[in-house]
Parts: sequence; C-alpha cells; structure tokens
Amino acid sequence: MKKAVMIIAENQFKEEELFVPKEILENSGIEVQVASTTLDLAWGVGGKTFKPQLLIKDIKAADFDAIIFVGGGGANQYWTDPLAHKLVKDGYDSGKIIAAICVAPVILAKAGILKGKRATVWASDSGHLLVAGAKYTGANVEKDGKIITAAGPFAAREFGEELVKAILY
Repeated sequence: MKKAVMIIAENQFKEEELFVPKEILENSGIEVQVASTTLDLAWGVGGKTFKPQLLIKDIKAADFDAIIFVGGGGANQYWTDPLAHKLVKDGYDSGKIIAAICVAPVILAKAGILKGKRATVWASDSGHLLVAGAKYTGANVEKDGKIITAAGPFAAREFGEELVKAILY
C-alpha cells in the first residue's frame, strides 16, 4: 500500500488543504498519516481541530511515498525549521513526491529544492520562491518532476488529484 504523510502546523493550518486532499488520497487507497510538532490537537484557521498521529521529528522519508506540507498561516513555523528542511531534502534526494500548498511551498524553497523548478505558491509569497531560484508560474497547481505545489485552498481538490496521479502512476 502506498503511504503519504501530511504535515500541519500546530496552529492555523488551513482545513480544506488538509481534509480535501487527505480524503482524495484515502479514497484512492493511499494510507495517510498526519504529523506536526505536537501530538496534541492542532487548530485550523476556521476553528476545526485535528489530532496528529506522528511527530515531524519521527518521520523517516523512506517510510513514505509522498511528503506533503499543508498551508495556512501557521505553516510559516516550518519556513526556517532545520528538521522540516532535512525531511524535504531527504525525501527529494531519495526520489519521493514532495508537495506543498498555499504558503507551504516556501518551506520547499527555503530547503533548496525549487531552484530551476516550476512552482506556485499563495501569490503574496511568490517573492520567496523567486529568491530561491524557482520559476514561479502562478498556476493553481504546478508539477515539476516529483515536486507538486499548489496556490491555496481553492486548489485543494486539484492538488489532491495531482498527488494521486503522482503517487499511483
């Protein structure tokens, strides 16, 4: 069975960017675990909660087919997090799908994997991608090799569908 890990912020993750792709992945037969920096309830922007099953520090890239960062304002907790950057680099170097939505693609940019790659992000954060050498496209969803980025909650369904294609085919 294929496996994906979705990483959310402790506070202010964007609910539709977690729940919509997660449901699409699970309905396609992909096992999904959710991780954060705490196993306590994480709070979404709209007040919904989710209890992560895994700590980000315990994620091993080798255990998953895809590593997915969920957006929302709280995702900036990972922008400069060395643990998140190491996970991104380990996953990328071992050929895993690396994905992020909304403001979370900034994590991938700051981890150094977007240089020369087509990518998208929440429009107001496009400068972070450009500084990192990415080719910012402004598309709802962008796939470049094994990297998938999406621009925000309005792209959650398309993001989930693109993840399924990348993981299963």
